[in-house]
Amino acid sequence: MVTEMITLKLEKGFLKEVDKTVKERGFHNRTEFIRNALRENMNEARMKEAYLRICHLKGASKKKITDEEIHVAKEKAFEEIAKRFR
Repeated sequence: MVTEMITLKLEKGFLKEVDKTVKERGFHNRTEFIRNALRENMNEARMKEAYLRICHLKGASKKKITDEEIHVAKEKAFEEIAKRFR
């Protein structure tokens, strides 16, 4: 995997918090922690987008379904989406 270096500026107090979290959560270094945080944020954004798409579809069908059926369908959809990002 080819990586590209970027510059990131943080306030001293925030950087101390980052370093504390790196140590507490067992990351090897700041870079590993920041990569992980970015991945988590991107996955969360994708999940929100998928959820909004699902919500948009709610009511589009003329067929009457129960809240339980909606819940099951959402769970299945999120499982499928999660598989794509693993």
